Amino acid sequence: MLEDFKKFAMRGNVVDLAVGVIIGAAFGGIVQSLVGDVFMPLVGAVTGGLDFSNYFIPLSSKVTASTLAEAKKQGAVLAWGNFLTLAINFLIVAWVLFFVVRFMNRLQPEEVKAAPAPSREEILLAEIRDLLRQRP
Repeated sequence: MLEDFKKFAMRGNVVDLAVGVIIGAAFGGIVQSLVGDVFMPLVGAVTGGLDFSNYFIPLSSKVTASTLAEAKKQGAVLAWGNFLTLAINFLIVAWVLFFVVRFMNRLQPEEVKAAPAPSREEILLAEIRDLLRQRP
């Protein structure tokens, strides 16, 4: 049983997947930093420092706080601003990843596609052509 597991774990697909997950996690940190430290401050500067993350609707009369963190401690709130902020972050991350993948695809050489095998008719026509060329 241990030998079977070793064969399974060492197959190319499993190892490739593990490497992809590890690199993806590391790359995710880079992209999150790019979004949080570069793009979102620019968005904040363009919108005049507008920050949606503290916008919420209290769902209970007990909620009197002015910040989302304090309001969540007091009762149920609908944190629509936080959702909007995360949705904007997602769009920016997706946009950055689109351009990274596009750039990486341009770096890879294009695969040369093999010509499809000739059909039966093409083979027969080539044989007829060759026979006609051999005639005096």
